[in-house]
Amino acid sequence: MSYFIYILECNDGSLYTGITKDISKRLDEHNTKDKGAKYTKARRPVKLIYKESSDNRSTASKREYEIKKLSRLKKLELVENCKLKD
Repeated sequence: MSYFIYILECNDGSLYTGITKDISKRLDEHNTKDKGAKYTKARRPVKLIYKESSDNRSTASKREYEIKKLSRLKKLELVENCKLKD
C-alpha cells in the first residue's frame, strides 16, 4: 500500500507536513478528531494543499524529513510547482 506525504495549511496560515496511508481519513482526523496532531488541533480548520505518493513508509519518512527542513518559501514553491503540473 502506498504512503502519502502531505502539507496542510492551517487556519493561522502556518504549514504542517506529515505522512499517512489515507489522506481523507487523516485530514478528517486533523480537523475533527483527537487523533489529529497537537499542532493542528489549535489551528483548525486545516486544508490540504499538497500531496505526493511514496512506495513505502521508509521513503515517505525520508521525504517528509526533507520537506520539513525546507523554508516556508521553498515549501510554497513546491506546492505551486505541483499545481503547475496538474
